Amino acid sequence: MAIDFRKAAMIGCGFVGSASVYSLMQGAVFSEIVLIDANKDKAEGEALDISHGLPFAKPMKIYAGDYPDLADAGLIIISAGAAQKPGETRLDLVKKNTAIFKSIIPEIVKYNKDAILLVVANPVDILTQVALKLSGYPKNRVLGSGTTLDSARFKYLLGQHLGVDARSVHAFIIGEHGDSEIAAWSSANVSGVPIHKFCEMRGYTDHDAETTRIAEEVKNSAYEIIKKKGATYYGIGMSVRRICEAIVRDEKSILPVSSYIEGKYGIDGVCLSMPAIVGADGIDTLIPYELSEDELKELHKSADTLKSVLKDAGV
Repeated sequence: MAIDFRKAAMIGCGFVGSASVYSLMQGAVFSEIVLIDANKDKAEGEALDISHGLPFAKPMKIYAGDYPDLADAGLIIISAGAAQKPGETRLDLVKKNTAIFKSIIPEIVKYNKDAILLVVANPVDILTQVALKLSGYPKNRVLGSGTTLDSARFKYLLGQHLGVDARSVHAFIIGEHGDSEIAAWSSANVSGVPIHKFCEMRGYTDHDAETTRIAEEVKNSAYEIIKKKGATYYGIGMSVRRICEAIVRDEKSILPVSSYIEGKYGIDGVCLSMPAIVGADGIDTLIPYELSEDELKELHKSADTLKSVLKDAGV
């Protein structure tokens, strides 16, 4: 059966999966979305609730289904997994969610071997690698949401700090989506103006203190939100929509998604986030992103952290 890039599947209908489908519906990214969850009633309830807003959006079909419904889906999004609890790091989730993926991925492969897999569940870098290993899919067709949301938080905070539209801020968080992530300050800019120069224009000269504060705020954003409301889902829902748009429309957009790194930046054999061209084939290619010596060292530490977790988890 030929796959259809106007059809997507969401596996996992918790906060993140449901918010993602809601965002995809509002953006009219697909004409058909099937929701799959271990709790069929939950999938049916979310599908109904979201569908009732369709008269205010674009025509599409949103329904609860099961794994056979994946057969012609062009894009399969996996958000299923245990939720991150207050005080729990993303890496604490690895063993629980690896076990969940071991039950999900073989079911996907049974019905569809040609889709693009987009992993959203945490720890996303680890689970992207688990999905790659278990699925046998080509490396370019398995990617994770990675640091797309972290980079959006980074741009938002820089926009707030500098009093400028966040869409004019060009900056990436790279490495792990988690505690070892790196703010790539050396290449950050506001519409081509180097970030430190723009800061000085705005009257900020204590660069070390400000860069440390903003990077820490980005890194701790999820913990702060979880502490206050129990879970994060709106921001990641919009991030999923952005990635899906790039794939479905073959935009060749540059996004910091998690993908398998082979020899780039002196790193090999691990999934982590670096800016990549994303389009209809999934990962087109990583771009030659310039890093400072310190950033490159931190990126290697981040890769080593993930490799250690993978080893402990037996992945």
